[in-house]
Amino acid sequence: MEELRQLARRRLPRAVFDFIDGASDDELTLRWNQDDFNRLAWLPRVLRNVTKRDCSTAILGEVAALPLIVAPTGLAALVWAEADALLATAATSAKVPFTISTSSSVRMEAIRERAPDSRLWFQVYPYKDRDLVRALISRAKAIECQALVLTVDVPILGRRLRDQRNRFTVPLRPTSRLVWDLVRCPTWTRHILTYGVPRMQNFVDGKRSASVTSLAALMTSNMDAGVTWDAIDWIRQQWGGKLVLKGVLRPDDAEQAVRLGVDAVAVSNHGGRQLDGVTSSIEVLPQIVASIAGRAEVYLDGGIRRGSDIAKAIALGATAVMAGRAGLYGVGAGGRAGADRAFAILADELDRCLTLIGCNSAKQLDVSCLLKRE
Repeated sequence: MEELRQLARRRLPRAVFDFIDGASDDELTLRWNQDDFNRLAWLPRVLRNVTKRDCSTAILGEVAALPLIVAPTGLAALVWAEADALLATAATSAKVPFTISTSSSVRMEAIRERAPDSRLWFQVYPYKDRDLVRALISRAKAIECQALVLTVDVPILGRRLRDQRNRFTVPLRPTSRLVWDLVRCPTWTRHILTYGVPRMQNFVDGKRSASVTSLAALMTSNMDAGVTWDAIDWIRQQWGGKLVLKGVLRPDDAEQAVRLGVDAVAVSNHGGRQLDGVTSSIEVLPQIVASIAGRAEVYLDGGIRRGSDIAKAIALGATAVMAGRAGLYGVGAGGRAGADRAFAILADELDRCLTLIGCNSAKQLDVSCLLKRE
């Protein structure tokens, strides 16, 4: 995965790569997300017959080939033209769910057309404009999304210093560095000239200005610092299907979510892109699993870079993991082929990990397989 990341880094303008790779302020949480995985060591079992392995698991009642959900990533087409659709089709091939971002660069209806057999989920924020939220949810139902992912950890946007230093904006503004990158990155430049600057296509509905600037301002201005738990009930009424609450880091919040009827909780710090200095997701995962006690599924979001990371999360009680950057590194390195490669790497590494620690199935993983290093 690191090699895919470096390939993407070489291919993309610095401002675009830093947009997908970076996090807020000093990026402590971004590092902790990975460092805390690395503090978990394996305690392998030996002399086990591991000739046959099974990496599959049930996610919201349906079997997935891996305990993996492709996480929502906004404006992915900055990385590769129509990246959202490419990732959805790659997820279909990998037999795992794909989550459409509200700020996807491809309309959700077009993603369904491109990936008719994909197991699609849809991510939404509890925006101030409830008519907008209602309309997005209605469209997600119309294209038969199987779950709604409500992201609740963004009352305002975090401060991403890499973006500020690069003068990264949506749309991209001309700078001397950007001009140099246009020359240095010919494939990326050709995509932009051919397909245009990506827009948040799910907001384009004929009622609002379709300019890139207006759409970005619409999303930013709709972040709601006043939203409360009351929003959950309203969302459930609009949706009526499986509901995932993403952005939980405290056991008491997880318990409250379950009491309000969510089907799954995603333990997430938004990949370190919001408040810096927040605990890693993997550090608090066992507490949240214990607090929920099997009443809902638990997903781990943040820091997934290897298949062994997936195995560690499952061993600590997660039903599955959500990963966003892994797919972006793949598609950034090589389009659809790169996305396929990213998911294949995770699958191969997970299978190899199971074999070497003496497990026939991801379902056999538990905390006894791990030792925490200080």
